[in-house]
Amino acid sequence: MRTDGAGRADAAEVAARLRAAGCVFAEEEAALLLRQAADDDALEDLVRRRAAGEPLEHVLGWAELLGVRVAVGPGVFVPRRRTEVLVLEARRLLAQRTREGRAVVGDLCCGSGALGLAVAVAHDVELHAADLDPVAVACARANLAPVGGEVHEGDLLAALPTSLRGRVDLLLANVPYVPSDAVGLLPAEARDHEPRTALDGGPDGLDVLRRVAAGARDWLRPGGHVLTETSDAQRDAVHRVLRTHGLTPRTVRGEDAVVVVGRALPSARARP
Repeated sequence: MRTDGAGRADAAEVAARLRAAGCVFAEEEAALLLRQAADDDALEDLVRRRAAGEPLEHVLGWAELLGVRVAVGPGVFVPRRRTEVLVLEARRLLAQRTREGRAVVGDLCCGSGALGLAVAVAHDVELHAADLDPVAVACARANLAPVGGEVHEGDLLAALPTSLRGRVDLLLANVPYVPSDAVGLLPAEARDHEPRTALDGGPDGLDVLRRVAAGARDWLRPGGHVLTETSDAQRDAVHRVLRTHGLTPRTVRGEDAVVVVGRALPSARARP
């Protein structure tokens, strides 16, 4: 790799290689890779991996969500910037909380634990995260240890300690919501490098959400909330799913994000 007059790898050459590989933000990515690499041999390895199509976050070993750096690695779902809307709404709800004691937060399908971490750095909470994938669980445990979060390996709500039933203030449920037939249309970075279980939401994209909604009221305290990201096309269907299971839904929108929030009311009853 060519170097500049001071012996450092040439940023323009790195950017040119990334641009030739199809990286839209080649200059920005080149700068990140240059800062990450300990030497030119390490830089060459990082550039090669990125040019081969590996997600930038996997190459760097970290992603950022609302200014919080989260460790990620191969085989782990990369948190998306659009999900910041969900985290901001969770923080807002916690800021409005008037009950005494630490709020209890669950992070389902937690992946790297990014959502729970981004909430816990802003509020003192009792955090419990869960995922089926042992690779994700290991990653989340490393990320959440500094904030005292517990990570459980298992299937959705069933992975949580039974002592949390009826006590959870917020359930962050960033479940997979891509319809199965559409997974193949996702960018190669996601399709080829992230676990399909983190992307595929079943025939209409709502299979996992239905399972969360069916059990959410048993775990939420009265007035607690479940927050889930979805697409604009699925929003009305998500509202119906939540209402079916006794949760009152509303929508929070961001620039390119749709988040549905369901509230568990004491008088709410499931609708047929």
